[in-house]
Order: sequence, then structure tokens, then C-alpha cells
Amino acid sequence: MKIAVIGAGAVGSVIGGLLYKAGEDVTLIGRKPHVDAINQNGLVLEGPSGKTVIRVKAAENLDFKPDLALLAVKTQDVESSVRKAHLFLSGALVVTMQNGVQSDDIVAGVFGKENIISGVVIYNCEFLEPGKALYSKLLSKTALLIGEPFGAKGNRLQSLSALFNEALPTDISEDIRGAHWTKLLWNLLTAVPAVTGLSYQEGNHYPQIRELNINLTKEGLEVIKLAGIKTAPVPGFTLSVLETMAKLPLPEASSMLKKIIESGGERHTLGSILQSIMRGKNTEVDYMNGEVVNLGKKVGIPTPVNSLMVELVHQVETTGKFLTVDELTQRLS
Repeated sequence: MKIAVIGAGAVGSVIGGLLYKAGEDVTLIGRKPHVDAINQNGLVLEGPSGKTVIRVKAAENLDFKPDLALLAVKTQDVESSVRKAHLFLSGALVVTMQNGVQSDDIVAGVFGKENIISGVVIYNCEFLEPGKALYSKLLSKTALLIGEPFGAKGNRLQSLSALFNEALPTDISEDIRGAHWTKLLWNLLTAVPAVTGLSYQEGNHYPQIRELNINLTKEGLEVIKLAGIKTAPVPGFTLSVLETMAKLPLPEASSMLKKIIESGGERHTLGSILQSIMRGKNTEVDYMNGEVVNLGKKVGIPTPVNSLMVELVHQVETTGKFLTVDELTQRLS
């Protein structure tokens, strides 16, 4: 089976690299500096078992027809990427691997629904520099969750799960769309590192940051409940934890969140939005916190906290200047 990974950033490099290491025929499609570094020195992956150099193939453009395509670009780049590769992807099974809840429908608008599998990436993946990426397990042994976004299609999930499990622990979701919503609620927190430049662990020292995180998820929970959206389990991202914190007084919820973040280990985790900013790229905040804002407008619920974070992330994108905790606190008040 020929596998193409379209979007060899953090997630694409990690999953593609591990599949190649497991013996699969993988080609990473990415940006020139990353591709050049991989072709010259191999892909360096840092993970729980240490550092590994993987001699995976890499190219700037897709120039062959894969049997399986892993789409690992950011949500805002999904449509342009699949249109660019449209001729080569005809007939291939396409696995979406984006945060947020829109990518399956975006790809379906180009290819139709038949050959789309949806994935929720659970491992924390970071792009370190061209040719190097990192992954960690955080709070779950499962690395990837896959499912049928448009209905059951026989046994292909079992076959795909078996392939992925050669390289990284993979589970099957009976409701992958609901799983995306569960992950989205947790991902609302990624806007905060993007605004402050602080890792989750650094921000965890500030009570006002923890309270901000709780209010972000509380808004999200209120909106999806009124909209009648169903969630589904995601290993390591337990929804009942967010629901419990949302019901507690802020000081108690803050203490609970502090312990949760501490349990994830001491290694600093940046979040996908901050990683994009550090690389000078546009972020996916509109498809994460912005999703809550747009849904709030549809159901008639104000979402001032998520709205402000969307505004501030775009401000940092434009200015390149992070806010101090005090400045962020002033904006929140």
C-alpha cells in the first residue's frame, strides 16, 4: 500500500514517520526546508522511547497516486490542499486529521463522502525544526481515534485500524463526529498559550489563567448543549471532567484543573495554535474557539470569552507580540 502524508508538519511527520518505521511505504509531502532536511539527514522523531532517525521519503508535491492519503494540514488549508492534489487522490482512501469539526465536510465537498475516514489525533505532536518533530502520550495510551463520519462502510475501519496499530495505538470510534466535538472542547484551551506565549505548564501557575480556561470550556459546553450536539468518548480527553469543573465554584475548579495539568508531566506543551504562531503561520483558531462563537450566534448564546480569545489570537498573529498575564487579565475584565 502506498501512503502519502499531505501536510508533513507535527502530526503528519509523527504519524507518517512511525508508519514508515513499521514497514509501510510512506511519502511525506511538506514544505521545502522540512523536505530537504529529511532527505539529507532523515526524519528525527523524539518520543517516549527516545530519539529515532527515520529515513522516510519526502517531497514538496504529490506526484503519484496513493492507496491511502493522510491529510494532516491545518483546517484552513484543507480545501486548497485537496484541490491541488485532486487528480492523484481520485480513488484513494483519505483520512482527515484536523482539529475542529469542519474538515470532513470540506473534503466531502471536493471528493464526495465515499472515501473519507475521520481521525482524532490524541498524541501531543510538536514541530521542533525542519527535519525534527516530537510526540508524547499525555494522558492516554491511545494515539489515534478513527471512525466513519458519513456512516458505516463495512470492515474498512478494522483493516485501517490494524494498519495503524502496527505503528501507534489506534482505536475505533462509533461516533467520530461526536468525538471531534469532545476534543474541540478541550482544544479551546489552546488559544491561551497562543495569546501569552506560555506553555500550558507555565500558564498553570497563574490562577487567572486557570479560571480563563474554565470559562472557555464552560461557554463551549453551554453552547453545544443548547444546540443539541452530541459528544462521544475520546481517550485522555474525558468530557465529564470539563462538566464537573463547569459546575464547581471557580476556586475549586481552578484547583482541579491545576492538578490535571500537573499530571501531564513537566515537559512544556505549547498547543497547536502557539506552534503555528511561532512558525509565522496563520492559526486554526477560527475553527476551534471560533466554532463556539459561530454556534453561539446560531443558538442565541453570547460567547464573550471565546470571542475575545479569537480576537486576541488574531492580534498576536498580526503583531507578533504576546500579552503578559496582567495585560490579558485587564482585557478579560
